Amino acid sequence: MKIISYNINGIRAAIKKGLIDYLKEIDADVVCFQELKANADQFDVSEFEALGYHCNWHSAQKKGYSGVGLLTKQKPNHVEVGCGNELYDSEGRILRADFDDVSVISAYFPSGTSGDIRQDIKYEFLDFMYDYISELRKQLPHLVLCGDYNIANHPIDIHNPKGNVKNSGFLPEERAWLDKFFQSGMVDTFRKMNPELQKYSWWSFRANARANNKGWRIDYNAVSEPLLPRVKEAFIDNDAVHSDHCPIGLVLN
Repeated sequence: MKIISYNINGIRAAIKKGLIDYLKEIDADVVCFQELKANADQFDVSEFEALGYHCNWHSAQKKGYSGVGLLTKQKPNHVEVGCGNELYDSEGRILRADFDDVSVISAYFPSGTSGDIRQDIKYEFLDFMYDYISELRKQLPHLVLCGDYNIANHPIDIHNPKGNVKNSGFLPEERAWLDKFFQSGMVDTFRKMNPELQKYSWWSFRANARANNKGWRIDYNAVSEPLLPRVKEAFIDNDAVHSDHCPIGLVLN
């Protein structure tokens, strides 16, 4: 099973930049999108269906904001839209597909970069997600949590760790949460498979950051520990340029 997670920063814009051709080429079994910034009636869903995907979407109530998607070659046994929290569900942040032996979540964590109020909401979301995933794993022990976590974990995951230590996305409290999460029974597959490799998944639009590779690794495909023996490959595709993020991939035996 090949799983791709991709914050596309607006699905309509990404389609115009060649997203459909990219999906055809990469031929993933599961594709997790974050930051759709559109409802399903605002873009041509048939383009994804023509590639053989069953499509599920969870858009935000606010127009042009947030939203997640899940494309699957195999029809899921069950699709869970949302997480039961009214605020996060209104922002379209969590979507899950269950198969016979694995469940995949597409998640879009709040960024916190727009001020103290949103940073507080981010911390509340992190606390919620820790408990939510812990409980979910009791029912679904083979779990993959894909998405934009909006946190770089270690200095190797960010181009300027000293200069960003006071910025949302690399705050000590956020990084401590990720450490706790990855010690709780979930595994950062990219870092597990590539312990020394410095690659990024997001770059600011400012100061020619992508051309200079001044990025952050804030996107993750985490698996529950029982799935770890099945992880064959974990990668970041820096060559895909449909967004300010790039796709991250996971291959399970």
